[in-house]
Amino acid sequence: MNQWNIPNWLEKEVIERDKVCVYCHIEFLPAKESKKQMATWEHIVNDASIVTRENISRCCFSCNSSKGAKELSFWLESKYCKNKGINKNSVAPIIQQALANPPKVL
Repeated sequence: MNQWNIPNWLEKEVIERDKVCVYCHIEFLPAKESKKQMATWEHIVNDASIVTRENISRCCFSCNSSKGAKELSFWLESKYCKNKGINKNSVAPIIQQALANPPKVL
């Protein structure tokens, strides 16, 4: 289990699924090369108790910092998203799925 209480099996599964940022699709780089492009863990619905494959994803540091604790649909309307061309149709399927049917606590 990692420091965000993500079990090892789920961490491995999400790393396999999310090869690029689920929001802006930028390729992940090691932190020593680019902090903005390093992979971070993301709770799609900002509830740390929802640790499921439907709510855990990987996104770049920049998107994660911009989103913070904002609700996903609200964040997608932000200046940051508009400037980067991020919208409900451009995000990864896991994010589109969360918009259509938000994950809930089990």
